[in-house]
Amino acid sequence: MKEKLQTELYDYQAAADGPTVLILAGVHGDEYEPMLALARLRQLLENKLQKGRVKLMPVVNKSAFQQGQRCGEDGLDLARVCPGDLDGSTTLRYAALVSEQIASVDYLIDLHTGGQLFDLYPLSGYMLHTDVAILEKQRRMAKCFGLPLIWGTDPYLDGRTLSVARDHQVPAIYVEYGGPGPIRTEVVEAYLQGCMQVLQDLEMIEGAALLLKEPDYWVEDDDLGAGYLQGKMQSPVEGIFEGRVQVGDQVKKGDLWGIVYASTDFEPQEVFADTDGLVLFTRAVPKVKAADSLGGILPLKR
Repeated sequence: MKEKLQTELYDYQAAADGPTVLILAGVHGDEYEPMLALARLRQLLENKLQKGRVKLMPVVNKSAFQQGQRCGEDGLDLARVCPGDLDGSTTLRYAALVSEQIASVDYLIDLHTGGQLFDLYPLSGYMLHTDVAILEKQRRMAKCFGLPLIWGTDPYLDGRTLSVARDHQVPAIYVEYGGPGPIRTEVVEAYLQGCMQVLQDLEMIEGAALLLKEPDYWVEDDDLGAGYLQGKMQSPVEGIFEGRVQVGDQVKKGDLWGIVYASTDFEPQEVFADTDGLVLFTRAVPKVKAADSLGGILPLKR
């Protein structure tokens, strides 16, 4: 077995019994606001945790963080290789460490952004679940987090932190908001508040009764691959992408999404919206390869 990797785990235990919640950041190394949100959350938990236990992992994949990239030094995406392998390459080993933690808790919150590649509309997401009780808990967690979009998707994707949670019957949500730098303080604040609201709803911290508002959009879509962002709105050629829409816009099928200037002769190729719906995310890095995602649309169906 290879030398065991070390990653920071902050463990807060209240005197009174209650659930154990694991909150993750840094599954991808270029998603910084979640890391800062957990740094802030650490300070609050020392004084506010009344029941149960909260575990925080602010940088799950330290190799990816050190690279300043989505993936680690081995080129693997931790969110595609869970539950990992303690005898494997660096990312596989980090995946194994976090998967062990997920299997041991009662609830999971996984904080993300679009990294340097994508800008994302703020959402709380979950895998649709065959266990109705777990699905209802996930819906409740997502609503408590308080972001304007709630999105339930394909229950069969593997390799994710949420698929590990699914396999161990752990209610789990992930959140997405923003992406490219500089640091967006509104994302840090939204994540800090969202985590606190979930903990408050679980009666782990004290506070005034939550006034939960309905999200602007609540979509559940069990189509295979519905939650796989990298497969949406693919570029027809390699080149330079110039976007023409903004996150949060509503578009119709056939609206101009952007233009790709082919790398061979810079001949423009127009790309059009492939369905009606909400602009869920847009590509922030202009250089594209053929079949790279240029963003994605969320059809507003229930």
